[in-house]
Amino acid sequence: MTVSYPRLAARTLRFTLGIPRNITVSPDGRTVRFIRTPDGVTRTGQLWEYDVETRTESVLVDPVELLGEAGEQLSAEERSRRERSRESAAGLVGYDVDETGRWACFTLSGQLWAVHLGAKAVHSLPSVGAVIDPHLDPTGRLIAYASGGALRVIGVNGQDERALVEPGSATEVWGQAEFIAAEEMERFRGFWWAPDGQSLLVERYDEAPVQTWHIADPEHPEREPVAQRYPAAGTPNADVTLWHVALDGTRTQVQWDRATYEYLGRVSWNPHGAPVIQVLSRDQKSSQILTVDVTTGRTDVRHELADVAWVELSSAPRFAPDGSLVTVEDAAGWRRVLRDGVAISPDGWQVRGLVDVFEDCVIATASQEPTEVHVVRFGFDGTITEITKGAAVHGAVIGGPTTVVVRSGLDVVGTTVMVHREDAEPAPVAVLAEPAPHEPVVTIVAAGEHQLRTAILFPAGHEPGSRRLPVLMDPYGGPHGQRVIASARAFLEPQWLADQGFCVIVSDPRGTPGRGHAWERAVLHEFATVTLDDQVAALEAVAKAYPDDVDTTRVGITGWSYGGYLSALAVLKRPDVFHAAVAGAPVTEWRLYDTCYTERYMGDPRTQPEVYDRNSLLPLAPGLERPLMIIHGLADDNVVAAHTLQLSSALLAAGRPHTVLPLSGVTHMTPQEVVAENLKLLQVQFLKDHLGA
Repeated sequence: MTVSYPRLAARTLRFTLGIPRNITVSPDGRTVRFIRTPDGVTRTGQLWEYDVETRTESVLVDPVELLGEAGEQLSAEERSRRERSRESAAGLVGYDVDETGRWACFTLSGQLWAVHLGAKAVHSLPSVGAVIDPHLDPTGRLIAYASGGALRVIGVNGQDERALVEPGSATEVWGQAEFIAAEEMERFRGFWWAPDGQSLLVERYDEAPVQTWHIADPEHPEREPVAQRYPAAGTPNADVTLWHVALDGTRTQVQWDRATYEYLGRVSWNPHGAPVIQVLSRDQKSSQILTVDVTTGRTDVRHELADVAWVELSSAPRFAPDGSLVTVEDAAGWRRVLRDGVAISPDGWQVRGLVDVFEDCVIATASQEPTEVHVVRFGFDGTITEITKGAAVHGAVIGGPTTVVVRSGLDVVGTTVMVHREDAEPAPVAVLAEPAPHEPVVTIVAAGEHQLRTAILFPAGHEPGSRRLPVLMDPYGGPHGQRVIASARAFLEPQWLADQGFCVIVSDPRGTPGRGHAWERAVLHEFATVTLDDQVAALEAVAKAYPDDVDTTRVGITGWSYGGYLSALAVLKRPDVFHAAVAGAPVTEWRLYDTCYTERYMGDPRTQPEVYDRNSLLPLAPGLERPLMIIHGLADDNVVAAHTLQLSSALLAAGRPHTVLPLSGVTHMTPQEVVAENLKLLQVQFLKDHLGA
């Protein structure tokens, strides 16, 4: 029996299982460590070690051997943390290595484990409660971890386990990132070791000000609804502070103007200077980069940022070995690397993030063509060296003389992981991913007035001009969600959709990454016009280029999350263009979404209600005249099911027929094989029925 593509994609986590991830390189460059599943369908990650000199691999940690028949059990806190980071794998999903290269640590099934790397010996450590996010101190003596709202430490030898700081109430948590930081700021950590291992910076948050929502399980009415603190737009956030905590438990609060700068965005502490934090105002139009005096808690303003729209958080500011401050920020229309406020990356490069900082240069990921991401050396003397080339998306990790480059390109469906050492030929780390069942044939064009990067896919074997196909738009479309990239693996599902009888169009509108300051800010207050207008423009450009291959009288659109919002918006607002839509987990009313994301683009609903009104789907409900299927997981704690229920109620009140598909027990992710397969097949059948594919 042939396994369907949707089921295979779910089984392989979209063909990511078996690819090395969480890569680290030892300071001397001799050893590369990474997490990899044993094959392309097993979700249990193992910790592996690659010897650079001998080019051999070995397993350091196998969770199956450690846990035996008991299997893995996750705490509610760990499940929530993985939901925030969109983590669907099992077993080892993270680990930490100390600066000496002697020890590694990780959590597995709520327990704390340590690995003596020299002896390759793994042992469990006594711990209290379910262990969250353990990290070794840089000197390799102690491990700190969060548990039960406290931050705890223990020696790598298993001795002297104790709480450094403990919560004083049920809503207080130490050592973890609050919901908003993890969900919307891409900050998943809540504590940072000092370089000498004698103290830590520790986040404390108190959710008491945050309103309580309840996530019920209608399939099991006997179960209590889950109470969740959810900071919806215009409502209070958690109270977040930062503390310097010594190993004896004494603590000093880090002081900054929290009334003005409510968000703790970034924290870094390396050996080259004082700790650096970046704080952000509630409206996100201003930000300060501060250095911290840990003895007094006082901070000094090192750099200030301001933007009439919003300040974009990027890589954490950090000190270079010479004491200069390195930041990534928007300047003169480009996202640049700055050194003490002076740009060292020139016009033409959009910097994506920092890889590492050295005495004489910064290594970063950056783009000239927005569909590609390259590893680039920006010298402090103004020199620029492109470390990677070609139509692909690259990343890198560096340790000593060794650089590991991860590449996914358009030329081959798959990912390569290559180890580069200054004195040797590059060597591969094995990739064990399942082979893709088909090879996408994708054409990427720059469409319309705004040169929208747009991918076009036809069914395999389609003869140009042989027939006019119905069109299926397949966008994400929201900020931070780039879909059109130079990676064949990114188009496996669009190709499968095309093979169902569609011309599939994937287009990145204004607001998506990699195109500069003005491009990203074009969506300010205008989600419902800018992102939809750009989908229409992309469609028109493709229809003009392929007049004998596409039928613009049969246009469907599908998407998830922001893509779900955009799909529902399309048939509600432009039924003259879009003839059917499938909207998965859509945000329908922005007042129901969280503070940091929503207020960044929409402002405060209490002072700008008109912005929320014109971007809401609810007032558009009476205008529905096209088939619309809405899908929502009832356990979704990010885009809660109330979004779909309120839109459905508005449609029903207006007498507009529509289809709602509720998914019991499903969160914002749908990793379950059977659910994912049947869900995708139902969506395709709905579109075929209404578009005549």
